[in-house]
Amino acid sequence: MIPFGVKVFLASHPVDFHKGPDSLLSLVRDAGSDPFSGALYVFRAKRADRIKIVWWDGSGVCLFAKRLEKSAFCWPRIGHVRVQLNHAQLMALMDGLDWKRVRPIAVRKPVFAG
Repeated sequence: MIPFGVKVFLASHPVDFHKGPDSLLSLVRDAGSDPFSGALYVFRAKRADRIKIVWWDGSGVCLFAKRLEKSAFCWPRIGHVRVQLNHAQLMALMDGLDWKRVRPIAVRKPVFAG
């Protein structure tokens, strides 16, 4: 289960998908982030049809992997950019949707007639 309310970061460069959770966390550390901050770090394979998500949940390292059978994940351009997603965008990404189109909407406080 993907936790709600945590920070989510995408790595724009593809990684070797032979890497396990420890190797992926070392990539996070080498990029200057704290791999044990509780944030989720999302990585993609060279072909954008596979992702791995790694995070520290407070008691251990968790690894989530997904492969799309007939399409590719929507991914930012390859570069030295760290992209942060919200929970709804992460869910859209994992479903193979264009997460860039997911935006929060303003909700007004309800008014009760009395």
